[in-house]
Amino acid sequence: MDALDILTDLDHCFPYFQPVFSADEHRVIGYEILGRYNGNGQLISLGTFFQDKSIPDEYRLEVDNAVLTKALELATGLDPDVLLFVNRDADLLIHDSGEEFLQFLQQFQEKGISLNRIVLEISMDEPKDEMDHLLNYYRTFGIKIAIDKLGDESSHLDRIGQLKPDIVKVDLMPLRSMNPPPAYQDTLYSLSILARKIGATLLFKNIEMVYQLQFAWQHGGRYYQGFYLEKPIAEFIPRDILKEKLKAEFHEFIIYEKKKLEKVFEVTETFQTKLQEILSKHRRSISFEELLKSLGTDLDQVALRMYICDEDGFQISPNMFKKESKWELQPEYLQKNWSWRPYFLENMIRMRNDKRGILSDLYCDIETGETTRTFSYPLNAHEYLFIDLSYDFLYNHDSLL
Repeated sequence: MDALDILTDLDHCFPYFQPVFSADEHRVIGYEILGRYNGNGQLISLGTFFQDKSIPDEYRLEVDNAVLTKALELATGLDPDVLLFVNRDADLLIHDSGEEFLQFLQQFQEKGISLNRIVLEISMDEPKDEMDHLLNYYRTFGIKIAIDKLGDESSHLDRIGQLKPDIVKVDLMPLRSMNPPPAYQDTLYSLSILARKIGATLLFKNIEMVYQLQFAWQHGGRYYQGFYLEKPIAEFIPRDILKEKLKAEFHEFIIYEKKKLEKVFEVTETFQTKLQEILSKHRRSISFEELLKSLGTDLDQVALRMYICDEDGFQISPNMFKKESKWELQPEYLQKNWSWRPYFLENMIRMRNDKRGILSDLYCDIETGETTRTFSYPLNAHEYLFIDLSYDFLYNHDSLL
């Protein structure tokens, strides 16, 4: 469809609305406003039109405003807490320092669309430093900011930390297979930590299957959007239309997650008991090397690496490392300090105070590249044993992966 055909036929440009659901209320909390064009009986998305940089800005802006006007007119009948997600190209915002967009929205305040219901979606495809001041300016009026276009290719974590958006949208399209690429999961983990630090909400989009919804729920998603929930349509839907369905599905997610956590707890308790039994067999005078060798025999099918640190994180034993099914001592690790590792000192204090071991979360071992967990155990108030678990052991206890 030619751009001029759309521009000269604005009566056939109109909004579609894709609902956004929440995890805490199990209901619709907002709508993303999308543009559609009905030409010769054919329904066409206006997404490519708005993104086409070859079309003059004033043309794209005119069509965008026509769609948004119709959308906000319809939205005046919604509950006053329903959010409205508005996409706007960065170039179209900064061409007049953002005043035109602000004035456009302000004219609907008298009709019941308060600015604190507006969520401005900005793409991170082309980050611009000059956007910072403009977005902060919008915030003073109550407008919320959402960052879009994030997925496994994202390299914008620094910009997100700088902009401190209210909402970060995460594309679940890479999760079309049951096994997403490791880089995607690593980026998502970093993003979830960053979002928590800056007080941002995660919104997962393109949810097309139930396992994607579960993945979003497991990874800290509060808001959800996608064809599995509701497709974009030309009208608003009852806010509680999926309440019972989502409640039932989240209940299944909760049951699954609780069972998994219980298994992790059981493994932790098993290690706690096993180490107490092993250590009770040895005299207090036993050397660290002899202790690690004894543990290697007892934990041959469990461990990948073992070592002992003092309370400040200095390694006071060599590594006992399993290489090609055989244990070997690595004395070169003596006196290395590991206190720089995340949560290291915090876990030392927990172990000292609780007098119990701790099983870490999953991570990738720097040297071997294997997925592992570490079981940390207090030998006494000053010495701590660390056991890196082998991938084979984790695989045979799938609740640990």
